[in-house]
Amino acid sequence: MRAKSSRKSTTDPATRESKTLPKTPTGISGLDEITFGGLPTGRSALVCGGAGSGKTVLAMEFLVHGIVDYGEPGVFMAFEETGPDLRQNVISMGFDLRRFERAHKLIIDSVYIERSEIEETGEYNLDGLFIRLGHAIDSINAKRVVLDTIEVLFAGLRNESIVRAELRRLFRWLKEKGVTSIVTGERGGGTLTRYGLEEYVADCVILLDHRVTEQISTRRLRVVKYRGTLHGADEYPFLMGEQGITVLPITSLGLSHTALAERVSTGVPDLDVMLGNKGLYRGASVLLSGTAGTGKSSLSAHFVRAACERGERCVYFAFEESTDQIIRNMESIGVSLRPWVKKGLLKVVAVRPTSQGLESHLAAIHEAIKESAPRVVVVDPITNLIGVSNIAGIKSMLTRLIDFLKVQQITAMFTHLSSAGSVRSAESTDEGVSSLMDTWILLRDMERNGRRSYGIFVLKARGMEHSHEIRQFRLTSNGIRIGDVIAEAGVKP
Repeated sequence: MRAKSSRKSTTDPATRESKTLPKTPTGISGLDEITFGGLPTGRSALVCGGAGSGKTVLAMEFLVHGIVDYGEPGVFMAFEETGPDLRQNVISMGFDLRRFERAHKLIIDSVYIERSEIEETGEYNLDGLFIRLGHAIDSINAKRVVLDTIEVLFAGLRNESIVRAELRRLFRWLKEKGVTSIVTGERGGGTLTRYGLEEYVADCVILLDHRVTEQISTRRLRVVKYRGTLHGADEYPFLMGEQGITVLPITSLGLSHTALAERVSTGVPDLDVMLGNKGLYRGASVLLSGTAGTGKSSLSAHFVRAACERGERCVYFAFEESTDQIIRNMESIGVSLRPWVKKGLLKVVAVRPTSQGLESHLAAIHEAIKESAPRVVVVDPITNLIGVSNIAGIKSMLTRLIDFLKVQQITAMFTHLSSAGSVRSAESTDEGVSSLMDTWILLRDMERNGRRSYGIFVLKARGMEHSHEIRQFRLTSNGIRIGDVIAEAGVKP
């Protein structure tokens, strides 16, 4: 009989845990996913970037989440802004810093350094800062510390040897105190920071970038390095909004989502019949294509109304019309959306595609979905995004969005404006996303005997029986009506 080995398996959870670098969650949406758990516990992270890139906001949110979500007091030491200015600047994000200060969970200290008073005697050191910071940490048993921004401490010094020695000593001192800290720094010329040393002595380096391309502003974040652990190394778009910072991974979530067997109505009974008498699969992605005026938005409104009648929350992302215009137009076909808006079951997010970059749109959609927790989403139309980015960028963005919606088990309908002309042009998308969709419904614009009419048919419906017939499609004052099969249907020449 073979004796059991005393060596613990490398696949044992306890063994894997012992080899994992301890991490402190930041609480910032998306950042903890990118860093696989947060910042290194008891070590220093450098957050660098240009002016207005969001360094101070990220650092302050790190402290606030530590207090609110994890019960970890924090110290914020500023070298540029005063305490009152900091409190005022973040109050728009809902951070009531005075409340945390009164509860002895937060200390905000500002250190004013006059460059003209600094003498290069060779004896410049940070001992006074260590005493002041150490007292603040000990007085509230702080677990998190922010120093904002580090360059100001050495602004008047030209002796690089002193700067380098004191920077090393600062990071070593923070580590010895056992606090998880963020040190912010300004972007240097050709280096991540002004002195080019902070990025080497820090255990984690996060770079923030605020760029404007073709008059569209985009913020991006990248984890440049992270000692002792894996991390996402791509550039990730992020937003700074009323709820703080939201970081959005740009990679797809993959194909690990659950496929549900439940079916939901499209809101048009005759269309449900065309979809195997049961409607759409819950969590499916549906593409609704058609030329201008064929009724894509009208069908989307039926879909949304049916979901609201089931008591499900819906978010309607509109890129062409305002909320009031959508509500008014749908009332003309007997679809009343206003009551559902008032009840809070329907939220219409109307915005011009050119108002922000493609990544920012994706991050904003994520944020709206996170806030509303809908079961149904409409994006109307995806075609308008062409003015924001190239085809490859749009397909990448929509792929990530579709994967996100599937993971959340949200049933989504995307409308697409197709070109008039041949069947081939109608049955294609400039964005190249038709292959990503579970169901594709096409609205056809036809002319017969000098009269214009519309038809509808199901181009594909994965996993279900469906009609292969082209049927009459009409918009009436009482909603959508689907009629008989159209014989010898032809598209408008």
